[in-house]
Amino acid sequence: MSFTEQLVLWLHVGFALFTIGPVSVAIMSTPRYVRARNLTVVRYLYRTTRIFALISLGALIFGIVLGQQLHELAKPWLTAAMTLFVVAIVLLLIIIRDQRKAISALDVAEAAEGSAAQAVNATASVTVQDSSPEAADDAQAAGQPEPVQPGSPGTARQVATVERGRIATMGAVVSLIWLVILVLMVWQ
Repeated sequence: MSFTEQLVLWLHVGFALFTIGPVSVAIMSTPRYVRARNLTVVRYLYRTTRIFALISLGALIFGIVLGQQLHELAKPWLTAAMTLFVVAIVLLLIIIRDQRKAISALDVAEAAEGSAAQAVNATASVTVQDSSPEAADDAQAAGQPEPVQPGSPGTARQVATVERGRIATMGAVVSLIWLVILVLMVWQ
């Protein structure tokens, strides 16, 4: 291997080590802080995820450059690794979107809980659903929760809970994809 090839290899490995690890930790930590409704930390993790996801493209770029230098771009394992990396980046974009939704839902819940006037307005708003006592009894007997008012803190918390689950699930898939890529790189 020439010096240039070794340099590109070290850059590829460096980008992989120092970007994929932090973005994985940020993604996997987000659900815990969404559950705790810690908006400050969730915003920080969102920003960390965006920055490190963008910088992690350096691992792909230097991997492609190294593959060209070594004339191995046509190898099936390398094509599979690059395809999986692109899939992981697309999933990261979806995770970033979900983090943003969780932040806005937590923002709404915090604003609604902090203001007594909004809480009174939320309980006084009229729902489209049947609100008769018989309908409420039937829903409770069926095990269904009471309907939540749109714009209420309960709705925002439900949205944050849904996003929390999505972030955890897709974060696990992204981590698994990166593990498969690592196995492909070492196994080759």
